[in-house]
Amino acid sequence: MSQPVLAVDIGGTKLAAALAGPTGSLHGVRRVATPPGGDAATLWETLTELIDAVLDGSRVAGVGVGCGGPMRWPEGVVSPLNMPGWRDFPLRAALAGRFPGVQVRVHNDAVCLAVAEHWRGAGRGSADMLGMVVSTGVGGGLILGGRLVHGGSGNAGHIGHVVVEPDGPLCGCGGRGCLEAIARGPGLTAWAMRQGWIPGGESAAGTVRPASYLEATAASGRQLALDAAAGDEIALAAMSRAGRALGVAIASAVNLCDLDLVTIGGGLSQAGPPLFEPLRAALGDHTRLEFARRVRVVPAALGQESGLVGAAALVLAADRY
Repeated sequence: MSQPVLAVDIGGTKLAAALAGPTGSLHGVRRVATPPGGDAATLWETLTELIDAVLDGSRVAGVGVGCGGPMRWPEGVVSPLNMPGWRDFPLRAALAGRFPGVQVRVHNDAVCLAVAEHWRGAGRGSADMLGMVVSTGVGGGLILGGRLVHGGSGNAGHIGHVVVEPDGPLCGCGGRGCLEAIARGPGLTAWAMRQGWIPGGESAAGTVRPASYLEATAASGRQLALDAAAGDEIALAAMSRAGRALGVAIASAVNLCDLDLVTIGGGLSQAGPPLFEPLRAALGDHTRLEFARRVRVVPAALGQESGLVGAAALVLAADRY
C-alpha cells in the first residue's frame, strides 16, 4: 500500500489514533481523554476531531479500529461497557461514511492486542497462541494455524469467562467464578482491601475494612503490583490469587487448543514474579499431557501502542487477521 492506514483504539479512558505504515510502524500518534458521561454525539465528535488531527489532510488506504465490547461483529455496531453513551452505535458504518471507498474493519480491543503481539510482538513466529489482556477486564484473542480465529460472533479467545472457581465470586456477566471476576484489576484490589491492604503502605493482615473505606479509597492494580514487589503480605496474596486463577484458565485453553505460546498484557502483566510464579505453578499442575507442557507464558512486548498496531493489522494483514 502506498498510502498509510488509519489505526484507532477506543476505550473508556482514552481514545488513540495514528497513521500506520506497511510494517505497522506508527506515525503521528495522538491520544485524548474519553469524555466522561459523553452522549453518542459528543463521543463521535471527539473521535472525529482526533482523527482529523492525525490525518492532517492525508489520504488513507483503510481504517482499522479496536473498540471495547460488546459489539455485533463484523457489522461493528458497538456498545462498550465503559462508554454508556454508545449503545448499539453503528461505528463501522459511521466511519465507512467518512472514508468512502476504503476498507473499514472494527474488532474487539482485546482481539487487536492479541493480533498485535502475533504480528509484531512477543508472538512473532508462533502459529498457535493466545494473546491475553488483564486489566480492568480480562479478554483475549486466539491465533490458530497462524490466523486469527473469530468464532461465530467474533468472540473466540474470550478467556475472561472461562470458569476457574465454580462457586467463586459473582461476575459481571451474571455467572460465578469466571477468571475475570477474580483477576480483573478492580476486583483484585477490592479483594485485597477487604483483607486489610493499605495502598502504598504497610498492610495489617487480618484486618477487615468496612465497605465505606472501599468506596472512599481509590486504588489501582498498578499500586497493588508495586506493593507486592515491595513485599506487602496482602498484596502478595492478591497477586498469588490472580496468578493461580490465570494459570488454571490458561491450562484449560492450552489443553483445548494445543497452544505453544500465551502472551499477557495489560496493567497486571507488569507485576513480575509475584504474579507469574503462582501462574506457572498452577499451569504446571493442570497441564500434565506432554503436548500441553511445551507452552510458554510471557509478558506482552508492545506496551501501550499495541492496540493501535493490532488495529492497523486488521487492514494491513487482513489475509491473516
